[in-house]
Amino acid sequence: MEFTDPYKQSGPCCFSPNSRFLAVAVDYRLVIREVVSLKVIQLFSCVDKIRYIEWALDSEYILCGLHKKPVVQAWSLTQPEWTCRIDEGPAGVLYARWSPDSRHILTTSEFQLRLTVWSLLNTACVHVQWPKLASRGVSFTKDGKFAAVCTRRDCKDFINLLSCQTWEIMGAYAVDTIDLSGAEWSPDDSTIVIWDSLLEYKVLIYSPDGRCLFKYQPCDSGLGVKTVAWSPCGQFLAVGSYDQMLRALNHLTWKTFAEFSHVTTIRSPCNAVLFKEVDEPLQLDMTELYLSDNFPHGIQENAAEGNLRVKYKVIDCPFSVPFQKPAADKPNPKQGIGLLAWSNDSQYVCTRNDNMPTVLWIWDIRRLELVSVLVQKDPIRAVAWDPTCPRLVLCTGTPQLYMWTSTGACCVNIPLPDFVVCDIKWNSDGSCLLLKDREWFCCSAVVSVLPHSSEDSSEGEDDDAY
Repeated sequence: MEFTDPYKQSGPCCFSPNSRFLAVAVDYRLVIREVVSLKVIQLFSCVDKIRYIEWALDSEYILCGLHKKPVVQAWSLTQPEWTCRIDEGPAGVLYARWSPDSRHILTTSEFQLRLTVWSLLNTACVHVQWPKLASRGVSFTKDGKFAAVCTRRDCKDFINLLSCQTWEIMGAYAVDTIDLSGAEWSPDDSTIVIWDSLLEYKVLIYSPDGRCLFKYQPCDSGLGVKTVAWSPCGQFLAVGSYDQMLRALNHLTWKTFAEFSHVTTIRSPCNAVLFKEVDEPLQLDMTELYLSDNFPHGIQENAAEGNLRVKYKVIDCPFSVPFQKPAADKPNPKQGIGLLAWSNDSQYVCTRNDNMPTVLWIWDIRRLELVSVLVQKDPIRAVAWDPTCPRLVLCTGTPQLYMWTSTGACCVNIPLPDFVVCDIKWNSDGSCLLLKDREWFCCSAVVSVLPHSSEDSSEGEDDDAY
């Protein structure tokens, strides 16, 4: 792997959808760089520190949400002199997003009073009253023709369907939830999945015309859904729960075809490969090194001591998974499937059980089995699947980057002083990986350090690490 020099950042960093540009927030400045050279091509100044940024789908426009001011600012890469500022006044701005046509901005006001659609082509705007959620309350179809907006009125949850051409409400229907937590279109735009709050385990599948196709409610007691994710192919729906279970539903009958449990002890027989992160002292051979009489005694031993390298070691079953017991007297317990991500080919799904924060589980959906477990020394901060192949990278807030494929796993040391990886992101074509430190970022051109062919997979399994 090759790494660039570190560059300053103080907030969000985001690749453009066309993979050509990288937007970086540096206090109140928005820096636009080319991905290939990281050369600065545009520099925009906002009126306050930048809280979040989002690219338009055509990669021509970009918006910034600010920390303390209820203002959204938008900029154009092709027309640097063009500016846009959205101010909702006393209503404030809680969240903003682009429409699929890249010519409208949707803002949600404070206290979810209204959702407003602002046009960049004219001064027209459309209002939707009582949006339910700020960020998870709006979902667009993949073809960009319709939007599903979650609203709540008269103590009931509703789904409003909007046309993304005229922004007229095409229909609205009540849904069978107590406190709706999210909604998302399926990748084929045929259905909408809706899930209830953590106090009510309920997953609902609705057609666009408001018919409830399926209600999934495995239990009547206990905490409910924590994460939901469609597979990229649209054939599977993964549901992560507070009961530390991952359940997978199929798109034909909406029945559960797999239930994966995050056990505290992995026992035989088990086909999964268990990788554990360990420290290994560097063996420095200094026997042939000539030292003068004036060279300080003991420096040879001190040079060897304290130099460690991190690697993965393959461990055998049975293995006790490190876990933490959540506090029973505190809200939002740290347990359940808090991280859930599909591979690009929909074959693998990785999960992190929040009361096992140092362990990443990788499941094979085709074989319906656990394929690998990565046991880290530190809690897992972020994971990211390569958008072009089933390759996974993860970080734990350390100077290392960790990589997994079906043929093995490896640890990569970041050759930058005092650089710890807190977040990672791929660009859409998989050619560049963004690594974020607390105050810096760098990019990496990823060259595969793991074999991809099935013939090579048997060679590394005899070693302690890849």
